[in-house]
Amino acid sequence: MISTRDLSLLPDVDGLRRVLQSMAMLDAVLCPEWQDRYYLFNATWSPGEQMGSMRNGSGDGFFAHFGKAGCWFKGFAHESPLSPYRERPPRPWPGVLDAVPAEFSGCLQEPAFSVEEVTFCVWRRLGEPAWQVGPVNFPPTHPDADGSMFLLSVLDGRPESYRDWAVDYYEREVELAAVAHVCAHRPLTPELVTRLNRDLSVGELTADISEIGYPR
Repeated sequence: MISTRDLSLLPDVDGLRRVLQSMAMLDAVLCPEWQDRYYLFNATWSPGEQMGSMRNGSGDGFFAHFGKAGCWFKGFAHESPLSPYRERPPRPWPGVLDAVPAEFSGCLQEPAFSVEEVTFCVWRRLGEPAWQVGPVNFPPTHPDADGSMFLLSVLDGRPESYRDWAVDYYEREVELAAVAHVCAHRPLTPELVTRLNRDLSVGELTADISEIGYPR
C-alpha cells in the first residue's frame, strides 16, 4: 500500500492529477451536494495552477497543488502521533516540512492549504523519477505513524480502489465498469451518469465538469 515509506505505487505528477480529477468527478456524480463530497478538484485554482483536495469531515484531509514546478502534496491525519497538536504551541513533526524545495515554498505560505495542520508532505518536480519526502524519524512500532497509508492508498489509480472506497462510504453499490470509464477520462454520457446515479442528469454536472477540468 502507498505510504511515505513506499511511494512507488503513487502515480507520477500527471497521473496523480488525472486520478484526483477522476475521483472528484465520480464524487460529483455520486454526491450532488458539494458540501458533502469527499474529493474535490479545481482546474482553475489560479493561472497555471490546479488543486486537488480531500476532506472527510472528521478532521483528516489533504491538498495537492499542481503548478509549473510539479506537485506538492500535504496531508493531515488528526489521530496521527505526528500531529502538530501533540504539543503546545503546535509544531510540525521534525523533518516533515524541512526539506521542501524552494520551488514549492509558496505552498507553505498559502492560507488555503492549512499548512499548520500537517502530518506528512511529499513532492515531485516535473522530470524527477520519484516522489520525495523529508528526513522524518518515525515513532517505532507504529505501522502508519503519519497517516499517509490511510490517506494515500486509494490514489493508486486502480478503479477498484475508488469503487471499494465509494461502496463503503456511500453505502450503496457502485458499478466498477462505470468507475473505470471515468478513471479513463472518457466523456460522460447520460447513460453513464444514470448508471452511477439515477437521480442525476449529465446536464446538472456542467458546472462541476468545468471546475474539475474533466474532458467534455
